[in-house]
Amino acid sequence: MLIDFVSTIAAGFGAAGAVLILNHLSGRRLPKWALPAGVGAAMLSFTIWNEYTWYPRVRAQLPETVTVASAPADRAAWRPWSYVFPLVTRFVAVDKTEAVHSTTQPDMFVASAVVIRRWTASERLPVAFDCAKGLRADLFEGAELGDNGTLKGAEWRPHDPEDVLVRAACNGG
Repeated sequence: MLIDFVSTIAAGFGAAGAVLILNHLSGRRLPKWALPAGVGAAMLSFTIWNEYTWYPRVRAQLPETVTVASAPADRAAWRPWSYVFPLVTRFVAVDKTEAVHSTTQPDMFVASAVVIRRWTASERLPVAFDCAKGLRADLFEGAELGDNGTLKGAEWRPHDPEDVLVRAACNGG
């Protein structure tokens, strides 16, 4: 958030410099309101651009082993334009970078579900997947998937063909 603030201020200073140069080149013919209007317009434009391009920029930086499972578009009353142009401020992805596969059942593995939100630290949650059956289990408080495919300390969630995490982990999205 601090970087966004500093970047917005920098955009304002850049716009102020551009307006001052234009005023000098025009022989001081620009109206007095041109400087604050230019600075305000630049800062507002940068903020809007930064908000709406956050998700595509972050998604482009993800490694190929990370698959986005869900990226809901947000609408908020304090951003009335978001009802017309919704924006993504959070998403969930499956990271198979360090996936641990079962030795006896190759369709079973443990990977990380990563929750990424704007202006907060990412969260990694261990999840077991059974791609053959389309199941997943959240591994909390010491739960684990054994080498033989048995689940200890957790239960498989009921099969749901619409489960975005299972689709991302097993079918690549």
